Amino acid sequence: MTILVTGVAGFIGSTTARLLLERGERVVGIDNVNDYYDPALKEARLARLTADYGDAFAFRRTDFAEHEALDRALDGVEFDRIVHLGAQAGVRYSIDHPRAYVRSNLVGHLNLLELGRHRAVRHLVYASSSSVYGGNETLPFRVEDRVDQPLSLYAATKKSDELISESYAHLYRLPQTGLRFFTVYGPWGRPDMMMWIFTKAILEGRPIRIFGEGQMRRDFTYIDDIVAGVIACLEGPPADDGREKAGGSRSPHALYNIGNNRSEDLMKVVGLLEQQLGREAVRHFEGMQPGDVRDTFADISAIQRDHGYAPTTTIDEGVPRFVRWYRDFHGV
Repeated sequence: MTILVTGVAGFIGSTTARLLLERGERVVGIDNVNDYYDPALKEARLARLTADYGDAFAFRRTDFAEHEALDRALDGVEFDRIVHLGAQAGVRYSIDHPRAYVRSNLVGHLNLLELGRHRAVRHLVYASSSSVYGGNETLPFRVEDRVDQPLSLYAATKKSDELISESYAHLYRLPQTGLRFFTVYGPWGRPDMMMWIFTKAILEGRPIRIFGEGQMRRDFTYIDDIVAGVIACLEGPPADDGREKAGGSRSPHALYNIGNNRSEDLMKVVGLLEQQLGREAVRHFEGMQPGDVRDTFADISAIQRDHGYAPTTTIDEGVPRFVRWYRDFHGV
């Protein structure tokens, strides 16, 4: 059985592909390997997959926002499921680069839905984001909550993806599952995310910028727990039975939070990094950034009920694993 994974050079995409390959699946991955962050890290992730799994992993370098290029890249390639993780990520980047988000997250998402529709795939799992909850002050965030007041364009595109997917599930009965990810971290992570930024700055003796005056909480979710949830959902497409699914759809379309079900104080994570690095951070406290939210906390009861999702990694375990990997990868 072959699975198409988009964003396969990315953090979650490459880790998902690895676990699928470990299970004996064949994976076709697509990615345009853009320069949103250092492409060398993306190339390193791809090289590991090729070295470790050989012909079971096939890579197509293409931009899924270009539908003709996407069709050419996959001409003659058979697959029965899609894990669509490729996107233009980052809340803050969306403030100054809005067109990149419309192109990748809206046009690109539509192109994958069209691909899934015409290939009659068994299931399409796609990445949404906890950012859709915007300024919601009711914790924990539930998939039943209203999410029509996004605080960033990134969040708006992810909510739009959910709406477009609902229409395709209704019109074409395309089975889909949308996953609202909560603050993913771990080995092979992204350089634009807090864990990496703080680790690098502390090691270099530079100040870390702590937004929200340090009064922020996040549902930090370790990469292995996230990927286990992605694959559990992939194996259980929502039934086309007219019954209400998680998120409210009566079409074959479900929405889930996928987090750690723990909201951790940001300053606790800073302390763990200091402990693991053996250095104190130079802390610069600043106000809230545009588009950012003060707290995130995932209610994961729906994905637990439907797919047995049970994250096991606390930040006390996950942060040291990330630091060990970072030191090894950079030789520091």
